Amino acid sequence: MAHADDTAAVPLLPSPTTTTKAGDEPPRRNMYAFGCATLASMTTILMGYNLALMSGAQLFIREDLGLSDAQIEVLAGSINVFMLASILAAGWAADVLGRRGTLVLANVSLMAGALAMALGGSFPALMFARCVTSVGSGFSIVVTSVYNAEISPPSMRGFLSSFLDLFISLGLLLSYVSNYAFASLPVHLGWRVMYAAGVLPPVLLAAGVLAMPESPRWLAMRGRHADARAVLLRTSDTPAEADLRLEEIKQAVFKEQPQANDGGGGDVWKELLLRPSASVRRMLICVVGVHFFQQASGIDAIVLYSPLVFRKAGMSSNDAVLGATVGIGVVKMCFVLVASLLSDGVGRRPLLLASTAGVAASMASLGTALCVGSTSPVSMAATIASVLAFIAAFSIGFGPLAGTYSAEIMPLRLRAQGASLGMAVNRLTCALVSMTFISLADAITMPGCFFLYAGVAAAACVFVYARMPETRGRSLEDMDVLFAK
Repeated sequence: MAHADDTAAVPLLPSPTTTTKAGDEPPRRNMYAFGCATLASMTTILMGYNLALMSGAQLFIREDLGLSDAQIEVLAGSINVFMLASILAAGWAADVLGRRGTLVLANVSLMAGALAMALGGSFPALMFARCVTSVGSGFSIVVTSVYNAEISPPSMRGFLSSFLDLFISLGLLLSYVSNYAFASLPVHLGWRVMYAAGVLPPVLLAAGVLAMPESPRWLAMRGRHADARAVLLRTSDTPAEADLRLEEIKQAVFKEQPQANDGGGGDVWKELLLRPSASVRRMLICVVGVHFFQQASGIDAIVLYSPLVFRKAGMSSNDAVLGATVGIGVVKMCFVLVASLLSDGVGRRPLLLASTAGVAASMASLGTALCVGSTSPVSMAATIASVLAFIAAFSIGFGPLAGTYSAEIMPLRLRAQGASLGMAVNRLTCALVSMTFISLADAITMPGCFFLYAGVAAAACVFVYARMPETRGRSLEDMDVLFAK
């Protein structure tokens, strides 16, 4: 049922302070859209924190609970397997409950998961906690990318959509700092405090999410055009742009409405997987491909197992190892920010090409540095430099832009489920890498692993060049035209 005059759903974030007069240039940065994307993205800080905290915590969990290498491997990577169910359900939840409602549920799950990890006293208990955490992680990573793409004006969509990886990187950095800060506590207490630190923030973030407006595209899908226009007026550069965006959204909704009335969410999956049009098929190849290559290039081998890599290079003390991982977090955070600032000016495609080429080169360099038979200050420095170069190359494009690109190219009716499908491939590939790294390193050596990842990254560079067109500056409703070429 339409709610043409219902404006109660537009919460009380302040309106932009800048207005556009006739003949003036539109504002370069829409602070209201910036605030909305920031609030939505902050949930992914907790996702990044919970995913990467295992990197240092495993050193203490192993000693405290007496876990084996295999159990640590499963504990580190299993969250990605558990996330598959919530990722695939996130599209449905986002369409039924709205983007905001799904993010509130994500924060509740992240709070419960952090508490369960802090109180866990055995391998099964920790596995249960990872399962609970995975629900919030899956919901947040999918819905944040969709919400940010839908709330953003075309002039800054790349910047705001890249907040997903920016805030995940912030969570990763905080997890490394937490590892380092609490490492001096007694073994049985330190890792529990690391996880307990993540209990309170989700409560505060859930309240903050309720202050956001709902996505204008979700409102339009529900026939609430007045609400959608109210949000668009605040998140567009000019009133004329807001009206144009609303008209494009209404046309897209009208075009897709007959299909929606035929079968609901099940028909969306059929349209995606069983009978996609030529343009949708090309979009899906890009979505699945970029998410697969992003993880298959070995990012989680570095994020989760950098302490093992640094020890292989000759570092012996926990303080030195954990201090080096803090450096990883700082570099990742800085270069994701650079990518955020460049994506709307330089474009997605050039950054992805530079990123994939840099990842391939730095992984090959890391494998070469670890091939040295005996450790030395030179080989240790080369290893650290290669790891940091890899993180920088990954974060300048591959990290933030895979989610951005996937969220912006899918048609409105397929966007949430398409993003879910891409993220499911992402997490499945991540699980494969994170749950096999130690075993693979035993089989083909650690340098062999990194040479393998370098080959995957080189293939990714070819894929970006051959399959992924530039999307910078285009409206979300114009992607069909781009991919129909």
